[in-house]
Amino acid sequence: MDVDLEVLLPSFIRGADGAGAVLEALQAFGKKHRAASATTNKALHAARAAFDPLSARARELLRRLQALQRSSSHAQRAAAALVKGEEQASTLGIRNVKKYADTLHDTASQALDRLRDLLHVHHNIVWLQDRFPKAEIEAVPGLCKVVTRKEIETADWNLTPGRYVGVATPEVDEDFDFDQALGDIRVELAELNSEAIELATKIEAAFEELGI
Repeated sequence: MDVDLEVLLPSFIRGADGAGAVLEALQAFGKKHRAASATTNKALHAARAAFDPLSARARELLRRLQALQRSSSHAQRAAAALVKGEEQASTLGIRNVKKYADTLHDTASQALDRLRDLLHVHHNIVWLQDRFPKAEIEAVPGLCKVVTRKEIETADWNLTPGRYVGVATPEVDEDFDFDQALGDIRVELAELNSEAIELATKIEAAFEELGI
């Protein structure tokens, strides 16, 4: 479903959950923890607990940025369709829409990359702390286990990891948004189709010029 940029932009920028508020909260967190970096396991867990709510807000901001980016792509394709076959002078305003949509799309891409990096680091911290809460090596099914020489001897000196660590319970990625992923693929496919049609038109024109 297309998103109306005129409706989306004000709510995206302003409000308690707007982009500005989320970015300010992230910057405040970074400033606080840069000034007093955690050096103990307890402090690291406390920092993670403080960031957990921010990660949810950052994830929501990422989804809204993706929606904004899709809207800019829709606007870009709509502008291209409107100016097709028209005189250049009469389509200046529409072509400006395309230019602004390009700028919005590129800016959103940069912001999305930063947010994905941030959420990736948080995901890895959660993964480690949930499995090794004491910051010490311990047995984790399907991942690792400290064994004695006696246990290895009992296993007939077989060093196959699976014999000792077992099989982990399959993990479910609760952050994966199937509808979002499908929408992104749809937008990318539409853009590729548009580029393919444009390229085919240029190739056909080149053949005509060559008299082929």
